[in-house]
Amino acid sequence: MEISKSKKLFSHAQNFIPGGVNSPVRAFRAVGGEPLFIKKAEGAYLFDEDGNEFIELINSWGPMILGHNHPKIKAAVLEAMETGTSFGAPSAKEVDIAELIVSMVPSVEKVRMVNSGTEATMSAIRVARGYTGRDKFIKLEGHYHGHGDSFLIAAGSGAMTMGDPDSPGVTKGTAKDTLVAPYNDLEAVEKLVAANKGEIAALILEPVPGNMGLCLPKEGYLKGLREICTREGMVLIFDEVMTGFRLAKGGAQELYGVIPDMTTLGKIIGGGMPVGAYGGKKEIMDFVSPAGPVYQAGTLSGNPIAMAAGLAMLTHLNEHPEEYARLNHIGELISEGILNINKELGLNYTVNRLGSMCSMFFTDHEVYDFETAKTSDTGLFGKYFQAMLKRGVYLAPSQFESLFLSTALTDEIIEKILDAHRESMKEIHK
Repeated sequence: MEISKSKKLFSHAQNFIPGGVNSPVRAFRAVGGEPLFIKKAEGAYLFDEDGNEFIELINSWGPMILGHNHPKIKAAVLEAMETGTSFGAPSAKEVDIAELIVSMVPSVEKVRMVNSGTEATMSAIRVARGYTGRDKFIKLEGHYHGHGDSFLIAAGSGAMTMGDPDSPGVTKGTAKDTLVAPYNDLEAVEKLVAANKGEIAALILEPVPGNMGLCLPKEGYLKGLREICTREGMVLIFDEVMTGFRLAKGGAQELYGVIPDMTTLGKIIGGGMPVGAYGGKKEIMDFVSPAGPVYQAGTLSGNPIAMAAGLAMLTHLNEHPEEYARLNHIGELISEGILNINKELGLNYTVNRLGSMCSMFFTDHEVYDFETAKTSDTGLFGKYFQAMLKRGVYLAPSQFESLFLSTALTDEIIEKILDAHRESMKEIHK
């Protein structure tokens, strides 16, 4: 039997790359088997090195709202490349996209471009500390804000998948300034605030977390956090790296009507290119160098190729709000279809959905925080992942990741996804 190109590449890669991959969740350890190496992406499909075609529901972990290789974004990138790939100096498109972000995101009055979501969250915490003169901050269990030292405490996503939420290499000094509360529990936050009165600079959270699977905020929860932060002089930071421009033009904060002091962004604002950003109130952002004393810099920040791609993406979404209705419709068709099939088969698994983000948990418990997410049968999810992959549907290779849907999913493709789901569920429940 001939060995696949993906298998050969994975074996070879392990000689030069830790674990053979450049991001842990890609290694497929949580679902069994070995990763596919992707050669091409187009619309709703991925194509691996062996020429196999897969309907995919990750969309590069969120940014491909319009599907892969969208003509408008591709044209913008090719045009930008004609004038150079990196300047290390200001360009007009940086101003254009900053102005557009400010007009679309309710909390953002000024914005600073960086190169990733991790860089955005690290910078936002530093600015919040500099602005308040306080050292500690609160994060929530299972919320993932990138791999910065301060955040790798009760983290979600890849850290959770790998079974090691608290990474070696994070010092005790760093950890002591990170206070952790369960999600959807206002009382726990109040207790942390009372025990650390006047010492907490900020509270950061994913308003709609997707890194322990999709979990929705309980009614009044986000508003309650806003009230606590206002009362205590703490900076409320919404990490909208996943939800920004996906759930609505103005992200989760627009959808829920709760305005943070700062917002971190990523993925979508690059249209698939490496980019991130953090922004917020003028008085906070004016603490950032060179306007203020808090230092943050980056040679590739505002890279002209990334700015061109992001500007094309955001301009399209801003001018075509009907895309959000389409995304919601797609999300509803898939989630309702999954629930109906599960019911037909006598299965009772939890499905959480908001707009074009969706997760099925292999548990009959309601899933609303880190602990309830962990009741899911991860072994069964691994079997389901492989069964779907065999039928040409590529899911996130972790129970603890949201699916991210795109407008490239036609009704015909959705039917194929649901057919694959039905047959996969039958197979794993024999």
